[in-house]
Amino acid sequence: MIDQFFHSASRIQALRNGLYGSVLEAFAQELWKAGYAQYTARARIRAAEHFIYWAHKAGIPAGRFNTQLLPRFDAHLSRCQCPRFEHTDRYDVLRGVRSFVGYICGAGVSLVHTAEAPAQDPVLLAAFRTWMREQRGTGDLTLNCYSIPLRDLLKRIGEDPGRLDAQTLRQFVLERSLTCGPGAAKNCTTALRMFLRFLIAEGKCATGLDQAVPVVAHWRLSSLPRYLQPEQVERIIAACNPATPVGKRDRAIVLLLARLGLRAGDIVQLRLQDIDWKEAWICISGKSRRETRLPLSQEVGQAIVDYLHDARPRSDSEALFLRSTAPFQAFASHCGVSVIVAQAMRRAGVACPTRGAAHALRHSVATSMLRSGASLQDIAAILRHRSIETTQIYAKVDVTSLQRIAQPWPEVGPC
Repeated sequence: MIDQFFHSASRIQALRNGLYGSVLEAFAQELWKAGYAQYTARARIRAAEHFIYWAHKAGIPAGRFNTQLLPRFDAHLSRCQCPRFEHTDRYDVLRGVRSFVGYICGAGVSLVHTAEAPAQDPVLLAAFRTWMREQRGTGDLTLNCYSIPLRDLLKRIGEDPGRLDAQTLRQFVLERSLTCGPGAAKNCTTALRMFLRFLIAEGKCATGLDQAVPVVAHWRLSSLPRYLQPEQVERIIAACNPATPVGKRDRAIVLLLARLGLRAGDIVQLRLQDIDWKEAWICISGKSRRETRLPLSQEVGQAIVDYLHDARPRSDSEALFLRSTAPFQAFASHCGVSVIVAQAMRRAGVACPTRGAAHALRHSVATSMLRSGASLQDIAAILRHRSIETTQIYAKVDVTSLQRIAQPWPEVGPC
């Protein structure tokens, strides 16, 4: 695939006949499949060529190419005098080499030296993640959140669960709660309890130790959902320009959030096969991996069709929505979807009422349904809440109905 990016026959021949020409050919094919522009792909191939030349001069065989070499190569660039590679932008070269080495390590080819793979999680944490997947079906996103406080805990106790006691756990939670918000503190305590239950199941710590983890104060239904007015939602949808490929994608995403009340994570998980065009259904797998079918309206369906026909990049990925720049692949996390919604809000001149821009649209769907006469059961079905108690918070925004049942405050006589 080198000839997809270079036109000079002598240059193409030199790359193919040079050091590890077959590897560069395979790397070029990956760049082409990922949709890289010609200029960017050329720069990355040239960076890979530079890295190969440096590694050969340093006596490093291709079988030992890994990310641990990047700091050494970075130091080399500061004093580089390699023929044909002088006066190159250091940042661009490093970015290209990181892409090349990432391809080598991720491709699973025989050139990879597995003994020098990047540092991984502690053995105990890796075992916990495996146990959670197998025994509880926990997803990787949840496990990644759990792993943040657990890594800090394991730095204290090492690989010896026997060092855990009630005082250590409570002190750990107290210290972390002083440097983070209530949400992160609750995530910390939840992760600790699940980790301790894993240790108890494996016979590595005392039974009942999970009860020593303190509870973070939290009062259900104590807050009000923050939402947008219907006219603000329409302005946000209109702010996505359907005349551009990115605008078509963003409009389809915003409509799914604003009409069906999807979570940002639901958008990331959507696959092409999740849409039943004949029956007008879209299949959603939520946080608990329970599949739910939601009706696909003409407006939302047409926006998705416009994106698929005219704007979605060529890709082998099964994900419905892809990045707008190479590599054309699915969003790495829900954060990308929230950024898209936040940008649409800024273009529409709408202030986001909460930290999560995408979730504000979800709250707005529920609030609009309630004011239109929908029952809490109907809202719970659309939002895919497992318990009606989760939906009850929206009852507090129906001020008109609350005024009809509010009792007058009794007067209190003087003492």
